[in-house]
Amino acid sequence: MAGHEARAVETVTIPIDAEAINLTRNIMFYNTPTDRIAVSTAPGPDGIVRRIEVRSSDGKPARWGVVALSNTSDQQIDRLIVSPYYRLVKSRLVWPDLGESHVRSITPSQGFAPERQPSDEADVFQITLDPGTVVTLVFEISSPKPPQVTLWEPNAYTASINAYSLYKGIVLGISGLLAIVLTIVFVVKGTSMFPATAALAWAVLAYVAVDFYFIDDVLNVNLANDHLYRACSEVFLAFSLFSFLYAYLNLGRWHIRYSHAAIGLLVLLLGLFGVAVHDPEMAAGVARIALAVIGAIGLVLIVIMAIRGYDRAIMLIPTWLLLAAWLVGAGYAVSGGIVNDIVQPALAGGLVLIVLLIGFTVMQHAFAGGSVMGDVAEMERAALALTGSGDPVWDWDVARDRIYTSRAAEESLGLEPGALQGSAMDWLSLIHPNDADRFRLVLDSIVEERRGRISETFRLRAHDGHYAWVHLRARPVVGADGEVIRCIGTLLDITDERIAQERMLHDAVHDNLTGLPNRELVLDRLETAIIRAHAETTQRPVVVAIGVDRFQTVNDTYGPAIGDSALLTLARRVQRLLKPIDTLARIGGDTFAVIVLSAREAADISTLTDEIRRQVRTPIAFSGNEINLSASIGVAFADGEVQPAAELLRDAELAMVHAKRLGGDRAANFTPVLRRLASELSTLEGDLGRALHADEVKIEFAPIIRLKERNLAGFELIPRWEHPRRGKIDAAATLEIAERAGLVRELGLFIIERAVRLVAEWQEMAPASEEPLFAWINLPGRGLLSQSLVNDLKTILGRANVPPGSLRMGVSEAAVSENPELAQLVLQRLHDVGAGLALNDIGADWSSVTVLHRVPFDALRIRTTRLKTGGGGSADELALLKTAAALAENVGAHLLVSGVESEGEAVKLMQIGCDFAQGRLFGPVLNADGARRFVGRVLALAGE
Repeated sequence: MAGHEARAVETVTIPIDAEAINLTRNIMFYNTPTDRIAVSTAPGPDGIVRRIEVRSSDGKPARWGVVALSNTSDQQIDRLIVSPYYRLVKSRLVWPDLGESHVRSITPSQGFAPERQPSDEADVFQITLDPGTVVTLVFEISSPKPPQVTLWEPNAYTASINAYSLYKGIVLGISGLLAIVLTIVFVVKGTSMFPATAALAWAVLAYVAVDFYFIDDVLNVNLANDHLYRACSEVFLAFSLFSFLYAYLNLGRWHIRYSHAAIGLLVLLLGLFGVAVHDPEMAAGVARIALAVIGAIGLVLIVIMAIRGYDRAIMLIPTWLLLAAWLVGAGYAVSGGIVNDIVQPALAGGLVLIVLLIGFTVMQHAFAGGSVMGDVAEMERAALALTGSGDPVWDWDVARDRIYTSRAAEESLGLEPGALQGSAMDWLSLIHPNDADRFRLVLDSIVEERRGRISETFRLRAHDGHYAWVHLRARPVVGADGEVIRCIGTLLDITDERIAQERMLHDAVHDNLTGLPNRELVLDRLETAIIRAHAETTQRPVVVAIGVDRFQTVNDTYGPAIGDSALLTLARRVQRLLKPIDTLARIGGDTFAVIVLSAREAADISTLTDEIRRQVRTPIAFSGNEINLSASIGVAFADGEVQPAAELLRDAELAMVHAKRLGGDRAANFTPVLRRLASELSTLEGDLGRALHADEVKIEFAPIIRLKERNLAGFELIPRWEHPRRGKIDAAATLEIAERAGLVRELGLFIIERAVRLVAEWQEMAPASEEPLFAWINLPGRGLLSQSLVNDLKTILGRANVPPGSLRMGVSEAAVSENPELAQLVLQRLHDVGAGLALNDIGADWSSVTVLHRVPFDALRIRTTRLKTGGGGSADELALLKTAAALAENVGAHLLVSGVESEGEAVKLMQIGCDFAQGRLFGPVLNADGARRFVGRVLALAGE
C-alpha cells in the first residue's frame, strides 16, 4: 500500500555548544490517510536526497512530524529531544489542552533510533548525531500537535530540571504550610470568612501539586493520560475564589436574595466537577472563564465598597490588584501572548504569593483586635454597647458642673474642638433662646428629684449660625450619699428627621403643585380669623372663591404639564394682588380661595375681584401659543355671628358655581337663596346613607376582555344609585355625593364586600382555572387611602377564599399625587394583604408617575375617546397610548384601555401592546344576574 509523500525539509544545524534549541517551528506536520508516510530526506553532505518510508506503530492512519538535524562539527553530539506533556502557554482559554503524551516514536533516516527516556513530565528521547552527518527524523505524533519540542544538551536539561525541582519544592512547601495554618485559624475562628480562605489555600495547593506533577507520586496516577485532576484543580480554584470573595466582603448581609444568587452560582461551579468527569476540557475552559469574570467583578465590588469606606474592601485592594495582574498574565500565556518557559512556574509562584497575602489580611482581622472577654460586668457591657452604636456621648459632671461631649457632636455642628465642653451655663449660650429655659429646668429637676430620665429635643447653634435639632437622652447616676453625681447619655443630631417631619406636615396642609395652603389649612385660618373678628370686633373676613372656567379643555388640548404651568402662573398673578395679611389657597383642581382681611368695603372687594378676573383673562404664552382663560368668582361676607368656617367657604363656592351657571367670567355674591338651591344636594347626601342599608345602590358589571385571547378577564363593578324619587343616579354623581357626605369609607366597603363575594362565587364555579376572573373596583374619591382601609380589607378577605390579586382596586392619579408618601404606604400594605392594585386614568395627572416604581401596581388604565379606525385618529392620542403601554411594560403592569367601540380600534390597541380592553364592542353593561349568566356561558365554553 502506497504511503503519503512528504517534501524534503530544511536542515537545522546543531551548534556543539548550544544548550537548548526550540524545534517547534522547524517541524513540518502531516496527516496521512494510510498507516505509513514516505519522506524525502534532507540532502546529506554529498548532496544526495534519499527516501525513507515509516509505518505507524499501531497500523492505523497517523499524524507525522518531520525535521532534519545537521552536525557540521567533527565531534559526536548527544542530545535529548523533549516534548512536555502539558504547557500553560498556548493551551487556550476554551477547551484547553490539558496535557498528554505527544510523541509515540521517532524514526531517523540513518543510525540508531532515539531511545525514550523515563520521565513523568515529558516525552524524552535521546539521539546521537555522528560528526558531519545530516539526519532526518520522522515523529509519530499521538496528539493534534505538540505544544513544544526542544533539543536539549543532556547536562543542561538535567540542571534545568534540578533547578525547577528546588523552586517547585519551595512553592509546594509554602502553599501546603499556608493551607494548614489557615485551616487551624478556621478551627479557632468559626466565621464564614475563615473556612472560605482555607478552602482557597487548599485549592491553590491542589492546583500547584497538579501543575508540578507532585500528585503523580502522591496518588500514583499518570497526569499525561488522566485530565480529570487538572480540570478539577482549576474548577476548585474558581469555586474557592468566589466563595472567599462572597464571605470576606460579606455580600449577603443586606438582602437574602444576594445569598440565593450566590448559592446558585456556587451550585453551578460545583456542577463543573461532574462535567469534568465526562468532559475535562470543557470544565477547565468554563473554570478559566469563571476565574476571569470573578476577578473583574470582584475588582469592581472592592473599589465601590472601598469608596464607601468599608474597611475589609480597603485592605483587600492591593492583593486583588495583584490578582488582576496575575489573571492578565495568565490570559496572555494561554492565548500565546507570552511564550517564555518560565511563565508557567512564575504564575504558580505568583498564585501562592497572592493567597499568602490574602491569608495575612484575613489573619489580621482574626487577631488584630484581640479576643473579646466572654464575661463582662453590666456597666462594661453598657459601655461596649454605647461604643458600638457610635452615638455621641453626653456626660454632665454635676459636682464640678462640667459637661463633656464626644468630638463627633462638635464635628456634626462644625464647631471647634472643646466648643461643647464647659459648664451647663455655658451651654445656654449655644441653645436656641426658645429652648434654653426648658433645658435648664430639665437639668434642675433631675438634680432635685434624684431620679427620672432626660429625653428632650432642642436646638444647638452651629458654626455658621444656623440651628441644628438634637435629641438628648440621659439618666442620672446617684452616689452613695443619694445625691446625683453625674448625668450621662447620648446626644443625637436629628436635624434630618425634623426636616422630614416638617416637610410631611407641610405637604399635609399645602398643595403639592403650587405650594399654597390646601382646604384643611385655609379652613383653619378662616376659623381663626372669624373667632378673632368676633372677639376683637375687628374686620370680618371675606372669602373669595375663584374657579377657572373650562380649564379641563387646556389639559385635553395641551396636556397636563401645560395645565399645571398655567395654574402656577395664575397663582402667582393672584398672589401679587393680595396683601401680606390675606391668604390664597388652592382648594380643588382648578379652584382657588382667598381669605381677604385687608379690604373692608364691598366696593373694595368688587375692585379686587375685577382685578383677579382681568389677571386671569391675560393670555398665557408658551412655545408660540397662547392660553386664554376666564374665572368665575364667588364672594361670601362673614355675618355678625360666629359662623363656621366650612359654611362660609361653602357659601363662597356656591356663589362661584352660580357665577359659572350664569355663563362664567363674572363675579357673584352669596345670597341665602343659593343655599336653598344647594339643599337638594344635602338631601341627597343624607339619603345616600339610608340607600346603602336599603339596597338602593346597585352594582352593574362592565366586561373586561383580554385582547390577545379575546376571552373574559373580569368585570368592572360600577355602583349606580336607584333613588326612589329621582331615578337612576350615575356612578360619577354617586361618588361625588359620597365624598361630600363623608360616606366614602361606607360606599367603598359596600363595593368591596360585594366584589369579594362575587370573586369567591366565580372561583367556586371554576376552581381549577389558571387565570381566575378578577373584579375591578374603583376606590371612590379622595380620602379613602388610610390604614383603616387596610384593616377593613384584611377583615373582608379573611372571611372569603379568593385568589390573591383577583380583587383589583383602582385608585385615581389625583388621590396618589395628593399625598404621595401616604398613598405609597397604604397601597403597599393593600398589596401585601392580597389586593391587586391599579392606577386609573394614566395621563390625567403625570405627577403620580413618580410612585409607579415604588408601588407594585398590577395594572394601569387609560381612557380613549378619539382613536379612530381606518387610518384616522388622533396622533396625540396614539402617542399617549404608546407611552402608556411602554410605561406599563417598564413597571411590569398590564394596560387596560376603556372606551373601545370598534374592531379596528381593538386591533390597533393590540398592536400597540395593550393587554385588556373595555367598551361597547365587548357587550353592554350587565346587572348581577346577567353577569352571572355571562360567566356561566364563558366557563361552559372553556370547559368544552
